[in-house]
Amino acid sequence: MGAARAPSRKVCSKLFNVQKISIRGEFITLGQLLKLTGEVPTGGEVKDYLAEMTPIVNGEPENRRGRKLRAGDVIVLQHVGQIECE
Repeated sequence: MGAARAPSRKVCSKLFNVQKISIRGEFITLGQLLKLTGEVPTGGEVKDYLAEMTPIVNGEPENRRGRKLRAGDVIVLQHVGQIECE
């Protein structure tokens, strides 16, 4: 049997709900993104969300609500899908 190949980008986009978010300014924080996507209704709930869920930022687990997200970053949220910052 041959080596397993990673799914193509086309296949991955079908597996996830892919959203694009335009960033005004240099960056937004992970906490702001969670509010923007509706994952949390208020900023006060971001800390609790991150204690239970682990977003993936550029392929790495991330639990800092102040993590700066810039154009080109890719975030995966369990209930939302993939988000691409532009």
